[in-house]
Amino acid sequence: MEKPVPVRRALLSVSDKTGLVDLGKALAARNVELVSTGGTAKALRDAGLEVKDVSYLTGFPEMMDGRVKTLHPKVHGGLLAVRDNPEHAAAMEEHAIGAIDVVVVNLYPFQQTVAKGASREEIIENIDIGGPSMVRSAAKNHAFVSILTDPADYPALITELDAGEGATGYDFRKMLAAKAYAATAAYDAAISQWFAYADQQLTFPPRRAMAAKLVSTLRYGENPHQQAALYLPEGPHTVGLPQAEQLQGKELSYNNYNDANAALELLAEFRDGPPTVVIVKHANPCGVAVGETLDEAWDKALACDSVSAFGGIVCCNRPLDAATAEKITKIFTEVVVAPGADDAAKAIFAKKKNLRLLIVPGLPDPRRRGQTVTVIAGGILQQERDYAHVDPKDLKVVTKREPTDQELKDCLFAWTVARHVKSNAIVYVKDGQTAGIGAGQMNRRDSARIAAAKAAEAAETHGWAQPMTVGSAVASDAFFPFADGLLSAAEAGATAVIQPGGSIRDEEVIAAADEKGLAMVFTGMRHFRH
Repeated sequence: MEKPVPVRRALLSVSDKTGLVDLGKALAARNVELVSTGGTAKALRDAGLEVKDVSYLTGFPEMMDGRVKTLHPKVHGGLLAVRDNPEHAAAMEEHAIGAIDVVVVNLYPFQQTVAKGASREEIIENIDIGGPSMVRSAAKNHAFVSILTDPADYPALITELDAGEGATGYDFRKMLAAKAYAATAAYDAAISQWFAYADQQLTFPPRRAMAAKLVSTLRYGENPHQQAALYLPEGPHTVGLPQAEQLQGKELSYNNYNDANAALELLAEFRDGPPTVVIVKHANPCGVAVGETLDEAWDKALACDSVSAFGGIVCCNRPLDAATAEKITKIFTEVVVAPGADDAAKAIFAKKKNLRLLIVPGLPDPRRRGQTVTVIAGGILQQERDYAHVDPKDLKVVTKREPTDQELKDCLFAWTVARHVKSNAIVYVKDGQTAGIGAGQMNRRDSARIAAAKAAEAAETHGWAQPMTVGSAVASDAFFPFADGLLSAAEAGATAVIQPGGSIRDEEVIAAADEKGLAMVFTGMRHFRH
Protein backbone atom coordinates (compact mmCIF):
# COMPACT_ATOMS: atom_id res chain seq x y z
CA MET A 1 0.00 0.00 0.00
CA GLU A 2 1.21 3.50 -0.80
CA LYS A 3 2.55 5.40 2.16
CA PRO A 4 1.40 8.73 3.61
CA VAL A 5 3.55 11.65 2.44
CA PRO A 6 4.46 14.39 4.95
CA VAL A 7 3.87 17.83 3.48
CA ARG A 8 6.84 20.16 3.93
CA ARG A 9 6.76 22.32 0.80
CA ALA A 10 3.89 23.68 -1.31
CA LEU A 11 4.08 25.46 -4.65
CA LEU A 12 1.18 27.85 -5.31
CA SER A 13 0.49 29.59 -8.64
CA VAL A 14 -3.13 30.51 -9.33
CA SER A 15 -5.12 32.84 -11.54
CA ASP A 16 -8.27 32.47 -9.44
CA LYS A 17 -7.31 33.73 -5.99
CA THR A 18 -10.48 32.41 -4.32
CA GLY A 19 -9.55 30.88 -0.95
CA LEU A 20 -5.84 31.41 -1.58
CA VAL A 21 -5.00 33.44 1.51
CA ASP A 22 -6.91 31.14 3.87
CA LEU A 23 -5.13 28.14 2.36
CA GLY A 24 -1.76 29.84 2.63
CA LYS A 25 -2.36 30.67 6.30
CA ALA A 26 -3.49 27.12 7.05
CA LEU A 27 -0.41 25.64 5.40
CA ALA A 28 1.95 28.09 7.09
CA ALA A 29 0.37 27.28 10.46
CA ARG A 30 1.33 23.64 9.81
CA ASN A 31 4.95 24.58 9.08
CA VAL A 32 4.66 24.11 5.32
CA GLU A 33 7.13 26.18 3.26
CA LEU A 34 5.33 28.31 0.68
CA VAL A 35 6.83 28.81 -2.78
CA SER A 36 4.98 30.95 -5.28
CA THR A 37 5.01 33.09 -8.42
CA GLY A 38 3.98 36.58 -9.53
CA GLY A 39 0.58 37.78 -8.38
CA THR A 40 0.02 34.71 -6.21
CA ALA A 41 3.17 35.44 -4.23
CA LYS A 42 2.14 39.09 -3.84
CA ALA A 43 -1.30 38.16 -2.54
CA LEU A 44 0.22 35.83 0.05
CA ARG A 45 2.81 38.39 1.11
CA ASP A 46 0.15 41.10 1.36
CA ALA A 47 -1.57 38.79 3.85
CA GLY A 48 1.60 38.74 5.97
CA LEU A 49 2.81 35.30 4.94
CA GLU A 50 6.43 34.37 4.30
CA VAL A 51 6.78 33.24 0.68
CA LYS A 52 9.77 32.20 -1.40
CA ASP A 53 9.80 33.00 -5.12
CA VAL A 54 10.14 30.22 -7.66
CA SER A 55 13.46 31.80 -8.60
CA TYR A 56 14.65 30.66 -5.15
CA LEU A 57 14.28 27.08 -6.42
CA THR A 58 15.43 27.56 -9.99
CA GLY A 59 18.15 30.19 -9.73
CA PHE A 60 16.52 31.90 -12.72
CA PRO A 61 14.28 34.96 -12.66
CA GLU A 62 10.84 35.01 -14.26
CA MET A 63 11.33 36.13 -17.85
CA MET A 64 9.61 36.78 -21.19
CA ASP A 65 6.62 38.50 -19.59
CA GLY A 66 6.14 35.58 -17.22
CA ARG A 67 6.03 32.99 -19.99
CA VAL A 68 9.04 31.25 -18.48
CA LYS A 69 9.14 30.79 -14.74
CA THR A 70 8.22 27.25 -13.68
CA LEU A 71 9.44 25.34 -16.78
CA HIS A 72 12.67 24.27 -15.08
CA PRO A 73 14.26 20.97 -13.94
CA LYS A 74 14.34 22.13 -10.33
CA VAL A 75 10.57 22.56 -10.41
CA HIS A 76 9.64 19.50 -12.46
CA GLY A 77 12.37 17.41 -10.85
CA GLY A 78 10.83 18.24 -7.48
CA LEU A 79 7.44 17.18 -8.83
CA LEU A 80 8.35 14.07 -10.82
CA ALA A 81 11.01 12.44 -8.69
CA VAL A 82 10.10 8.95 -7.47
CA ARG A 83 11.38 9.42 -3.99
CA ASP A 84 11.95 5.79 -3.08
CA ASN A 85 13.92 5.25 -6.30
CA PRO A 86 17.67 5.41 -5.41
CA GLU A 87 18.65 6.84 -8.80
CA HIS A 88 16.03 9.59 -8.55
CA ALA A 89 17.09 10.37 -5.00
CA ALA A 90 20.73 10.58 -6.08
CA ALA A 91 19.85 12.93 -8.94
CA MET A 92 17.91 15.17 -6.57
CA GLU A 93 20.89 15.35 -4.19
CA GLU A 94 23.42 15.90 -6.98
CA HIS A 95 21.47 18.77 -8.54
CA ALA A 96 20.08 20.25 -5.32
CA ILE A 97 16.48 19.54 -6.26
CA GLY A 98 14.07 19.81 -3.37
CA ALA A 99 10.86 17.80 -3.22
CA ILE A 100 7.54 19.59 -3.70
CA ASP A 101 4.74 17.87 -1.81
CA VAL A 102 1.71 19.99 -2.72
CA VAL A 103 0.99 21.93 -5.90
CA VAL A 104 -1.87 24.44 -6.02
CA VAL A 105 -2.55 25.58 -9.58
CA ASN A 106 -5.48 26.91 -11.53
CA LEU A 107 -4.97 28.01 -15.07
CA TYR A 108 -5.04 31.25 -17.03
CA PRO A 109 -8.68 32.29 -17.66
CA PHE A 110 -8.78 31.25 -21.31
CA GLN A 111 -12.54 30.76 -21.61
CA GLN A 112 -13.32 33.97 -19.73
CA THR A 113 -10.99 35.85 -22.05
CA VAL A 114 -12.76 34.45 -25.10
CA ALA A 115 -16.18 35.18 -23.60
CA LYS A 116 -15.42 38.86 -23.06
CA GLY A 117 -14.61 39.30 -26.75
CA ALA A 118 -10.88 39.84 -26.38
CA SER A 119 -8.54 40.23 -29.32
CA ARG A 120 -6.86 37.19 -30.82
CA GLU A 121 -3.53 38.29 -29.35
CA GLU A 122 -4.96 38.48 -25.84
CA ILE A 123 -6.67 35.12 -26.24
CA ILE A 124 -3.39 33.49 -27.28
CA GLU A 125 -1.60 35.07 -24.31
CA ASN A 126 -4.16 33.43 -22.03
CA ILE A 127 -3.20 29.93 -23.11
CA ASP A 128 -1.42 28.61 -20.03
CA ILE A 129 1.72 26.53 -20.58
CA GLY A 130 3.57 26.30 -17.28
CA GLY A 131 0.40 25.66 -15.27
CA PRO A 132 -0.78 22.57 -17.18
CA SER A 133 2.79 21.27 -17.23
CA MET A 134 3.01 21.43 -13.44
CA VAL A 135 -0.45 19.96 -13.05
CA ARG A 136 0.37 16.99 -15.25
CA SER A 137 3.74 16.39 -13.62
CA ALA A 138 2.26 16.50 -10.13
CA ALA A 139 -0.69 14.32 -11.11
CA LYS A 140 1.54 11.72 -12.74
CA ASN A 141 3.56 11.49 -9.55
CA HIS A 142 0.52 11.33 -7.26
CA ALA A 143 2.23 8.56 -5.34
CA PHE A 144 4.11 11.43 -3.65
CA VAL A 145 2.49 14.75 -4.70
CA SER A 146 -0.91 16.31 -4.02
CA ILE A 147 -2.21 18.45 -6.89
CA LEU A 148 -5.07 20.88 -6.25
CA THR A 149 -6.75 22.50 -9.25
CA ASP A 150 -10.07 23.41 -7.63
CA PRO A 151 -10.43 25.92 -4.75
CA ALA A 152 -13.32 23.78 -3.49
CA ASP A 153 -10.71 21.17 -2.49
CA TYR A 154 -8.66 23.50 -0.27
CA PRO A 155 -10.58 22.69 2.92
CA ALA A 156 -10.32 18.97 2.13
CA LEU A 157 -6.53 19.27 1.99
CA ILE A 158 -6.39 20.85 5.46
CA THR A 159 -8.73 18.18 6.82
CA GLU A 160 -6.49 15.51 5.27
CA LEU A 161 -3.37 17.04 6.81
CA ASP A 162 -4.98 17.16 10.24
CA ALA A 163 -6.20 13.57 9.98
CA GLY A 164 -2.79 12.41 8.76
CA GLU A 165 -0.76 14.42 11.29
CA GLY A 166 0.74 16.58 8.55
CA ALA A 167 0.71 13.95 5.79
CA THR A 168 -1.58 13.13 2.87
CA GLY A 169 -2.89 9.66 2.08
CA TYR A 170 -2.62 7.87 -1.26
CA ASP A 171 -6.35 7.68 -1.93
CA PHE A 172 -6.64 11.42 -1.41
CA ARG A 173 -3.77 12.14 -3.79
CA LYS A 174 -5.18 9.74 -6.37
CA MET A 175 -8.56 11.50 -6.25
CA LEU A 176 -6.88 14.88 -6.77
CA ALA A 177 -4.85 13.51 -9.69
CA ALA A 178 -7.99 12.31 -11.47
CA LYS A 179 -9.55 15.76 -11.07
CA ALA A 180 -6.34 17.39 -12.29
CA TYR A 181 -6.19 15.43 -15.54
CA ALA A 182 -9.87 16.17 -16.15
CA ALA A 183 -9.13 19.86 -15.59
CA THR A 184 -6.27 19.99 -18.09
CA ALA A 185 -8.26 17.93 -20.60
CA ALA A 186 -11.18 20.37 -20.34
CA TYR A 187 -8.78 23.30 -20.68
CA ASP A 188 -7.20 21.86 -23.81
CA ALA A 189 -10.65 21.02 -25.19
CA ALA A 190 -11.69 24.66 -24.82
CA ILE A 191 -8.56 25.82 -26.63
CA SER A 192 -8.96 23.30 -29.44
CA GLN A 193 -12.62 24.26 -29.90
CA TRP A 194 -11.74 27.94 -30.09
CA PHE A 195 -9.06 27.27 -32.71
CA ALA A 196 -11.41 25.06 -34.72
CA TYR A 197 -14.72 26.90 -34.54
CA ALA A 198 -13.89 30.56 -33.82
CA ASP A 199 -10.39 31.04 -35.18
CA GLN A 200 -10.56 28.76 -38.25
CA GLN A 201 -14.36 28.58 -38.59
CA LEU A 202 -14.39 24.84 -39.20
CA THR A 203 -17.78 23.18 -38.96
CA PHE A 204 -16.33 19.71 -38.49
CA PRO A 205 -12.69 19.81 -37.33
CA PRO A 206 -10.45 16.77 -37.94
CA ARG A 207 -10.55 15.95 -34.23
CA ARG A 208 -13.38 16.99 -31.92
CA ALA A 209 -12.74 17.65 -28.25
CA MET A 210 -15.33 18.72 -25.72
CA ALA A 211 -15.68 18.89 -21.97
CA ALA A 212 -18.57 18.88 -19.53
CA LYS A 213 -18.89 19.10 -15.78
CA LEU A 214 -21.09 16.82 -13.69
CA VAL A 215 -24.10 18.64 -12.26
CA SER A 216 -25.76 15.69 -10.58
CA THR A 217 -26.43 12.01 -10.86
CA LEU A 218 -30.08 11.21 -11.52
CA ARG A 219 -32.29 8.60 -9.89
CA TYR A 220 -32.07 6.47 -13.03
CA GLY A 221 -32.22 6.73 -16.80
CA GLU A 222 -35.09 6.01 -19.15
CA ASN A 223 -35.70 2.84 -17.11
CA PRO A 224 -34.90 1.97 -13.48
CA HIS A 225 -32.09 -0.44 -14.46
CA GLN A 226 -30.18 2.37 -16.27
CA GLN A 227 -27.91 4.85 -14.52
CA ALA A 228 -27.97 8.49 -15.63
CA ALA A 229 -26.44 11.89 -14.92
CA LEU A 230 -26.71 15.52 -15.96
CA TYR A 231 -23.63 17.33 -17.26
CA LEU A 232 -23.11 20.99 -18.08
CA PRO A 233 -20.95 21.90 -21.10
CA GLU A 234 -17.81 23.82 -20.21
CA GLY A 235 -17.59 26.90 -22.35
CA PRO A 236 -20.28 28.95 -24.10
CA HIS A 237 -23.75 27.44 -24.01
CA THR A 238 -27.34 28.59 -23.95
CA VAL A 239 -29.51 28.71 -20.84
CA GLY A 240 -32.10 26.04 -20.27
CA LEU A 241 -33.35 23.58 -17.69
CA PRO A 242 -30.00 23.08 -15.89
CA GLN A 243 -30.09 26.81 -15.04
CA ALA A 244 -33.69 26.71 -13.82
CA GLU A 245 -34.67 27.20 -10.19
CA GLN A 246 -36.71 24.27 -8.91
CA LEU A 247 -39.20 25.67 -6.44
CA GLN A 248 -40.74 22.37 -5.39
CA GLY A 249 -41.24 18.72 -6.19
CA LYS A 250 -39.18 15.58 -6.50
CA GLU A 251 -35.78 15.42 -8.12
CA LEU A 252 -35.98 15.58 -11.90
CA SER A 253 -35.49 12.28 -13.68
CA TYR A 254 -33.75 11.61 -16.99
CA ASN A 255 -37.12 11.43 -18.73
CA ASN A 256 -38.26 14.64 -17.03
CA TYR A 257 -35.24 16.50 -18.39
CA ASN A 258 -35.64 15.03 -21.86
CA ASP A 259 -39.37 15.76 -22.10
CA ALA A 260 -39.17 19.18 -20.46
CA ASN A 261 -36.39 20.19 -22.84
CA ALA A 262 -38.59 19.22 -25.80
CA ALA A 263 -41.32 21.44 -24.37
CA LEU A 264 -38.91 24.32 -23.75
CA GLU A 265 -37.45 24.14 -27.26
CA LEU A 266 -40.93 24.27 -28.79
CA LEU A 267 -42.09 27.04 -26.48
CA ALA A 268 -39.04 29.09 -27.45
CA GLU A 269 -40.59 29.42 -30.91
CA PHE A 270 -43.31 31.53 -29.25
CA ARG A 271 -41.18 33.44 -26.76
CA ASP A 272 -42.04 36.81 -28.31
CA GLY A 273 -45.63 35.88 -29.12
CA PRO A 274 -48.94 36.02 -27.21
CA PRO A 275 -49.54 33.87 -24.10
CA THR A 276 -48.69 30.32 -25.15
CA VAL A 277 -48.90 26.90 -23.49
CA VAL A 278 -47.16 23.75 -24.66
CA ILE A 279 -48.02 20.31 -23.29
CA VAL A 280 -45.53 17.51 -24.04
CA LYS A 281 -45.66 13.78 -23.44
CA HIS A 282 -42.73 11.49 -24.24
CA ALA A 283 -40.89 14.32 -26.03
CA ASN A 284 -43.81 14.94 -28.43
CA PRO A 285 -46.24 17.85 -28.10
CA CYS A 286 -49.81 16.73 -27.45
CA GLY A 287 -51.24 20.25 -27.23
CA VAL A 288 -50.06 23.74 -28.20
CA ALA A 289 -52.13 26.91 -28.19
CA VAL A 290 -52.05 30.68 -27.90
CA GLY A 291 -54.67 32.75 -26.11
CA GLU A 292 -55.57 36.18 -24.85
CA THR A 293 -54.52 34.99 -21.39
CA LEU A 294 -52.35 32.14 -20.17
CA ASP A 295 -55.26 30.19 -18.69
CA GLU A 296 -57.14 30.49 -21.98
CA ALA A 297 -54.08 29.13 -23.80
CA TRP A 298 -54.04 26.24 -21.30
CA ASP A 299 -57.69 25.39 -21.98
CA LYS A 300 -57.08 25.34 -25.72
CA ALA A 301 -53.86 23.31 -25.50
CA LEU A 302 -55.46 20.75 -23.18
CA ALA A 303 -58.48 20.37 -25.46
CA CYS A 304 -56.32 18.94 -28.22
CA ASP A 305 -55.52 15.69 -26.38
CA SER A 306 -56.48 15.63 -22.72
CA VAL A 307 -55.79 11.89 -22.52
CA SER A 308 -52.11 12.22 -23.47
CA ALA A 309 -51.71 15.33 -21.29
CA PHE A 310 -52.07 13.15 -18.17
CA GLY A 311 -48.61 12.88 -16.60
CA GLY A 312 -47.15 15.34 -19.08
CA ILE A 313 -44.92 18.39 -19.10
CA VAL A 314 -46.40 21.90 -19.23
CA CYS A 315 -44.39 24.86 -20.48
CA CYS A 316 -45.59 28.50 -20.57
CA ASN A 317 -44.07 31.64 -22.04
CA ARG A 318 -45.54 33.91 -19.36
CA PRO A 319 -45.20 33.95 -15.56
CA LEU A 320 -47.78 31.64 -14.01
CA ASP A 321 -50.83 33.16 -12.32
CA ALA A 322 -53.40 31.68 -9.96
CA ALA A 323 -56.03 31.00 -12.63
CA THR A 324 -53.61 29.01 -14.76
CA ALA A 325 -52.10 27.18 -11.79
CA GLU A 326 -55.56 26.17 -10.59
CA LYS A 327 -56.38 24.61 -13.97
CA ILE A 328 -53.02 22.87 -14.42
CA THR A 329 -53.26 21.20 -11.00
CA LYS A 330 -56.62 19.65 -11.84
CA ILE A 331 -54.83 16.92 -13.79
CA PHE A 332 -51.72 14.93 -12.90
CA THR A 333 -48.71 16.84 -14.23
CA GLU A 334 -45.07 15.84 -13.85
CA VAL A 335 -43.30 19.16 -14.50
CA VAL A 336 -44.34 22.77 -15.04
CA VAL A 337 -41.82 25.17 -16.60
CA ALA A 338 -42.28 28.94 -16.84
CA PRO A 339 -40.26 32.17 -16.72
CA GLY A 340 -41.90 33.07 -13.41
CA ALA A 341 -44.80 32.49 -11.02
CA ASP A 342 -46.66 34.85 -8.70
CA ASP A 343 -47.18 34.06 -5.01
CA ALA A 344 -50.75 32.89 -5.54
CA ALA A 345 -49.67 30.42 -8.23
CA LYS A 346 -46.84 29.13 -6.05
CA ALA A 347 -49.26 28.53 -3.19
CA ILE A 348 -51.57 26.52 -5.44
CA PHE A 349 -48.75 24.39 -6.82
CA ALA A 350 -47.42 23.81 -3.29
CA LYS A 351 -50.48 21.67 -2.60
CA LYS A 352 -49.13 19.18 -5.15
CA LYS A 353 -45.90 18.25 -3.40
CA ASN A 354 -44.65 15.85 -6.08
CA LEU A 355 -45.17 18.27 -8.97
CA ARG A 356 -41.89 19.86 -10.08
CA LEU A 357 -42.15 23.60 -10.61
CA LEU A 358 -39.22 25.07 -12.55
CA ILE A 359 -38.55 28.75 -13.11
CA VAL A 360 -36.26 29.31 -16.07
CA PRO A 361 -34.12 32.46 -16.36
CA GLY A 362 -35.26 32.91 -19.95
CA LEU A 363 -36.28 31.06 -23.07
CA PRO A 364 -33.54 29.91 -25.47
CA ASP A 365 -33.16 31.45 -28.90
CA PRO A 366 -34.86 29.03 -31.32
CA ARG A 367 -32.63 30.26 -34.13
CA ARG A 368 -29.35 29.85 -32.28
CA ARG A 369 -26.53 28.13 -34.11
CA GLY A 370 -24.91 25.09 -32.62
CA GLN A 371 -24.48 21.37 -33.05
CA THR A 372 -26.10 18.20 -31.80
CA VAL A 373 -24.30 14.96 -31.02
CA THR A 374 -25.66 11.41 -31.08
CA VAL A 375 -23.67 8.38 -30.02
CA ILE A 376 -24.15 5.30 -32.20
CA ALA A 377 -22.52 1.89 -32.04
CA GLY A 378 -18.95 2.43 -33.16
CA GLY A 379 -19.14 6.17 -33.72
CA ILE A 380 -20.57 9.62 -33.13
CA LEU A 381 -22.99 11.51 -35.35
CA GLN A 382 -22.73 15.28 -35.30
CA GLN A 383 -24.86 17.83 -37.11
CA GLU A 384 -25.85 21.47 -37.03
CA ARG A 385 -28.95 22.36 -35.05
CA ASP A 386 -32.11 22.71 -37.11
CA TYR A 387 -32.13 26.48 -36.70
CA ALA A 388 -33.57 27.32 -40.13
CA HIS A 389 -37.04 28.77 -40.45
CA VAL A 390 -39.45 29.67 -43.22
CA ASP A 391 -40.15 33.28 -44.08
CA PRO A 392 -43.81 33.69 -45.12
CA LYS A 393 -42.74 35.61 -48.21
CA ASP A 394 -40.81 32.52 -49.38
CA LEU A 395 -43.86 30.26 -49.38
CA LYS A 396 -44.96 29.04 -52.80
CA VAL A 397 -48.66 28.63 -53.49
CA VAL A 398 -48.98 25.54 -55.73
CA THR A 399 -52.76 25.07 -55.86
CA LYS A 400 -55.43 26.90 -57.79
CA ARG A 401 -56.80 28.36 -54.58
CA GLU A 402 -54.64 30.58 -52.38
CA PRO A 403 -54.95 30.24 -48.62
CA THR A 404 -56.95 32.88 -46.75
CA ASP A 405 -55.14 35.04 -44.22
CA GLN A 406 -56.41 32.86 -41.37
CA GLU A 407 -55.48 29.64 -43.18
CA LEU A 408 -51.99 30.98 -43.81
CA LYS A 409 -51.65 31.97 -40.17
CA ASP A 410 -52.71 28.51 -39.07
CA CYS A 411 -50.41 26.90 -41.64
CA LEU A 412 -47.42 28.71 -40.15
CA PHE A 413 -48.49 27.79 -36.61
CA ALA A 414 -48.85 24.13 -37.63
CA TRP A 415 -45.48 24.25 -39.40
CA THR A 416 -43.81 25.63 -36.27
CA VAL A 417 -45.23 22.85 -34.12
CA ALA A 418 -44.51 20.13 -36.70
CA ARG A 419 -40.78 20.81 -36.63
CA HIS A 420 -40.84 19.69 -32.96
CA VAL A 421 -42.87 16.52 -33.54
CA LYS A 422 -41.16 13.20 -34.17
CA SER A 423 -41.25 12.28 -37.84
CA ASN A 424 -43.39 11.31 -39.61
CA ALA A 425 -45.21 14.37 -38.28
CA ILE A 426 -48.68 15.64 -39.13
CA VAL A 427 -50.15 18.61 -37.23
CA TYR A 428 -53.65 20.09 -37.64
CA VAL A 429 -54.20 23.64 -36.35
CA LYS A 430 -57.29 25.80 -36.18
CA ASP A 431 -57.44 29.36 -34.85
CA GLY A 432 -54.14 29.22 -33.00
CA GLN A 433 -54.50 25.83 -31.33
CA THR A 434 -53.52 22.34 -32.30
CA ALA A 435 -56.50 20.25 -33.36
CA GLY A 436 -54.69 16.94 -33.79
CA ILE A 437 -51.11 15.67 -33.76
CA GLY A 438 -49.77 12.50 -35.36
CA ALA A 439 -46.20 11.60 -34.45
CA GLY A 440 -43.52 9.04 -35.11
CA GLN A 441 -45.34 6.77 -37.52
CA MET A 442 -43.67 4.73 -40.22
CA ASN A 443 -45.79 6.37 -42.92
CA ARG A 444 -47.31 9.80 -43.29
CA ARG A 445 -50.83 8.57 -44.04
CA ASP A 446 -51.04 6.84 -40.65
CA SER A 447 -49.84 10.01 -38.89
CA ALA A 448 -52.60 11.97 -40.64
CA ARG A 449 -55.22 9.40 -39.65
CA ILE A 450 -54.04 9.16 -36.03
CA ALA A 451 -54.10 12.95 -35.66
CA ALA A 452 -57.62 13.03 -37.11
CA ALA A 453 -58.75 10.21 -34.82
CA LYS A 454 -57.46 12.12 -31.78
CA ALA A 455 -59.38 15.20 -32.94
CA ALA A 456 -62.55 13.13 -33.31
CA GLU A 457 -62.09 11.72 -29.82
CA ALA A 458 -61.58 15.22 -28.42
CA ALA A 459 -64.80 16.38 -30.07
CA GLU A 460 -66.70 13.48 -28.51
CA THR A 461 -65.14 14.13 -25.09
CA HIS A 462 -66.02 17.82 -25.13
CA GLY A 463 -69.40 17.46 -26.84
CA TRP A 464 -68.44 19.50 -29.88
CA ALA A 465 -70.58 19.31 -32.98
CA GLN A 466 -67.54 18.40 -35.10
CA PRO A 467 -63.80 17.82 -34.70
CA MET A 468 -61.55 20.87 -34.79
CA THR A 469 -59.83 19.43 -37.86
CA VAL A 470 -62.82 20.64 -39.85
CA GLY A 471 -61.68 23.92 -41.38
CA SER A 472 -58.13 23.46 -40.12
CA ALA A 473 -54.71 23.85 -41.66
CA VAL A 474 -52.43 20.81 -41.71
CA ALA A 475 -48.64 20.67 -41.74
CA SER A 476 -46.44 17.81 -42.84
CA ASP A 477 -42.80 17.92 -41.74
CA ALA A 478 -41.70 16.34 -45.06
CA PHE A 479 -43.29 15.99 -48.46
CA PHE A 480 -46.27 13.75 -49.12
CA PRO A 481 -44.77 10.89 -51.17
CA PHE A 482 -48.27 9.90 -52.28
CA ALA A 483 -51.61 11.65 -52.34
CA ASP A 484 -53.06 9.29 -49.69
CA GLY A 485 -51.75 11.31 -46.72
CA LEU A 486 -53.17 14.52 -48.12
CA LEU A 487 -56.49 12.83 -48.87
CA SER A 488 -56.65 11.60 -45.27
CA ALA A 489 -56.19 15.21 -44.13
CA ALA A 490 -58.93 16.33 -46.50
CA GLU A 491 -61.26 13.63 -45.13
CA ALA A 492 -60.59 15.03 -41.65
CA GLY A 493 -61.81 18.43 -42.86
CA ALA A 494 -58.55 20.29 -43.45
CA THR A 495 -58.85 23.12 -45.95
CA ALA A 496 -55.21 24.24 -46.20
CA VAL A 497 -51.90 22.39 -46.34
CA ILE A 498 -48.29 23.39 -45.74
CA GLN A 499 -45.53 20.98 -46.71
CA PRO A 500 -41.99 21.09 -48.12
CA GLY A 501 -42.73 19.74 -51.59
CA GLY A 502 -40.04 18.04 -53.62
CA SER A 503 -41.60 14.63 -54.21
CA ILE A 504 -41.49 13.06 -57.66
CA ARG A 505 -45.27 12.83 -57.24
CA ASP A 506 -45.81 16.49 -56.37
CA GLU A 507 -48.03 16.98 -59.40
CA GLU A 508 -50.23 14.07 -58.29
CA VAL A 509 -50.49 15.54 -54.78
CA ILE A 510 -51.24 19.05 -56.12
CA ALA A 511 -53.94 17.65 -58.40
CA ALA A 512 -55.55 15.86 -55.45
CA ALA A 513 -55.49 19.09 -53.43
CA ASP A 514 -57.11 20.99 -56.27
CA GLU A 515 -59.76 18.34 -56.65
CA LYS A 516 -60.64 18.67 -52.96
CA GLY A 517 -60.57 22.48 -53.11
CA LEU A 518 -57.60 22.73 -50.74
CA ALA A 519 -55.12 25.56 -50.67
CA MET A 520 -51.54 24.31 -50.45
CA VAL A 521 -48.18 26.03 -50.01
CA PHE A 522 -44.68 24.61 -50.35
CA THR A 523 -41.89 25.65 -47.99
CA GLY A 524 -38.97 24.13 -49.89
CA MET A 525 -37.62 23.00 -46.52
CA ARG A 526 -38.28 19.90 -44.42
CA HIS A 527 -37.91 19.36 -40.67
CA PHE A 528 -37.31 15.69 -39.87
CA ARG A 529 -36.93 14.99 -36.16
CA HIS A 530 -35.93 11.40 -35.48
